[in-house]
This record gives sequence, structure tokens and C-alpha cells, in this order.
Amino acid sequence: MSRFKSAENSAELRARLVREGSLILEIKVIPRAPVSGVAERMANGALKIKVAAPPEKGKANDEVCAVLAEYLDVPKRNVEVMLGHTSHQKRVRVVI
Repeated sequence: MSRFKSAENSAELRARLVREGSLILEIKVIPRAPVSGVAERMANGALKIKVAAPPEKGKANDEVCAVLAEYLDVPKRNVEVMLGHTSHQKRVRVVI
């Protein structure tokens, strides 16, 4: 079973990333989940990402970046939390 529920959503976002060179994504993070991965696209357009890491000392943020990097097939260094470092709601930038 894949860590990602929507592979076609990944392909769509990846194509947009390649076309535009960067993406700004709204993210809702669910920390301390049993399995890390992109769960779904919510009604407001945000991606719901579950991470196993606890929300302390940047651990969950690091895991969010790793999950998104794998989901969009980019290096982890190309993913950055811009806003919401201490919130469940985050704005993340991904570059090629």
C-alpha cells in the first residue's frame, strides 16, 4: 500500500511545479500519526499531511518537508516551511 492516497494529485502538482518552477502550498499537518504521508486534498485546497514525528523542536516540520519532497519527487532541500512553524496550518514553498 502506498504512503500517498492520491498518486494522480501528485502527478498534477509535479507537472505544475515543473511548469511554474515553484509552488506555494497550504498544508494541514496531523502530527503523531501511525504512518507518515499525504492523506488527501481538503475541500479548501490544502493538502493534509500526516507525520509520525511529534510537534516539538521542528521535528514535525522536518518530516513534512521530507514527505512533500518524496511526494513531489524533489530533494528535501527544495522544500521549505515559510509560515506556520508552530501551527498545524502551514504554508510551504517547493522549488525545482
